[in-house]
Amino acid sequence: MTAIDRRDFVKAGLSATALAALSGPLQGVFARGALAAGSTGRAANNGGYGELYPVPDLADGQVRLHLPEGFRYRSFAATGTRTSDGVITPGRHDGMAAFPARGGRVRLVRNHEVNGPGRAFGDRRRAYDKNAQGGTITLELTPRAEEVSSWVSCNGTQMNCAGGETPWGSWITAEETVNGPDVGPDFTGADNSLLQRQHGYIFDVPASWDAGEQRKPKAIRSAGRFAHEAVAVDPATGILYQTEDNFGFPSGFYRYIAPRNPMEVGRLHDGGRLEMLKIEGIDRAQLDRGQTPGVTYGVEWVTIDEPDTTFPEGTTNDQAIVFVGDQGRAKGAAIFSRLEGIFHDSGKIYLVSTQGGDTPAGEAPPAGYGDGFGQLWVYDTAQATLTLLFESPSRTVLELPDNLCITPKKCALLCEDGPVENYLRGVTPAGEIFDFARNVIPRREADEFAGATFGPGGGVLYVNIQSSAGVTFAIWGPWERGAL
Repeated sequence: MTAIDRRDFVKAGLSATALAALSGPLQGVFARGALAAGSTGRAANNGGYGELYPVPDLADGQVRLHLPEGFRYRSFAATGTRTSDGVITPGRHDGMAAFPARGGRVRLVRNHEVNGPGRAFGDRRRAYDKNAQGGTITLELTPRAEEVSSWVSCNGTQMNCAGGETPWGSWITAEETVNGPDVGPDFTGADNSLLQRQHGYIFDVPASWDAGEQRKPKAIRSAGRFAHEAVAVDPATGILYQTEDNFGFPSGFYRYIAPRNPMEVGRLHDGGRLEMLKIEGIDRAQLDRGQTPGVTYGVEWVTIDEPDTTFPEGTTNDQAIVFVGDQGRAKGAAIFSRLEGIFHDSGKIYLVSTQGGDTPAGEAPPAGYGDGFGQLWVYDTAQATLTLLFESPSRTVLELPDNLCITPKKCALLCEDGPVENYLRGVTPAGEIFDFARNVIPRREADEFAGATFGPGGGVLYVNIQSSAGVTFAIWGPWERGAL
């Protein structure tokens, strides 16, 4: 079976209850597609764009991507190149957001998901932890990346996986770890006693910081110390919603209510309240299994009394990584499997459970916590309800979804992280799937796409290749010809 067939959403349906809960871009992407009976799942003429062809990189003429006819791209800011402030660009390019800049330029704030103790990149005097290797780099460029400048905007953090753009013009970068000198080694076995600070937090990085304006990162400790994945802000309330990707253990869905509304003060303050989602009338609801698409639950939120702590000597990483979640579950909070992607649209928060669902008959469950191959949930902020919109019935339909972005034409664009080859795949409002780009970097075809984001006006797509040798692409062309 081809990769496009494996992600054929059309093979599974949604109930009327789920359809009623949908709004915004996913109403088309998931609802109408689920009702397209008899569809093959392949968009006609590949979403309107036609076949993919080898396209040379305008940076050096090498072919790194296959794209539809008429599209062009330029790579930039690869691992090992120097930033404008003289720093060697680290690897693991990951989550990213685009912001408008002066003179028609674009600013990107880009995560680097580097784990393990080691010398912080950039100015160590400004590092959160001088011995942690993750962080963010801000880039300012012409829309098609003919000219690029870049500088360190956050350093000394660790495992900066995803995060989220804020309405006040910043990027929230999130640490997917609880490492620190008070915690035993994580899955890598690295010596955490070499770290100087505790990790597992989120940090607010303004996109407006110019080169030389970087400040020492300030952890929002009250937002919790856990394996953060991504965040989304409800602009109506200023509440920050957070997903947790706790690979080997149950995960939770959280919200952080800052002491001052960030929509009013223009930044995120520490000292607020962390809460965890609970299903009304059901303690420790097991939402990662035994669910039916369309089921809707009333929601309440339980307070996490100790969102942050310094662990006593001898605490293992496994003990530390469930510290926050166990507090919520002791009060009846719901259980999810590996919550990753999240975004806000029209008062609703959409979230992906990567391994949610029941194991399909005849298939082996994936490794890690959770026996299924993916769920999509939506939290209605006005109604305080949680609805299951979609659950993969088989890995041949949908296999372990992660993040997505919504395109200017309200399609979904998925970044693949497969074991053999990886694509950017579009999902049309009719529920049909098509290939938009394929990674063909020699001997690195299995490197994942990450951080897809459209620039101001929607004319250029920026996306990363996430690996030890990361790189960023700017992609443009005749978008009007097809579904994106």
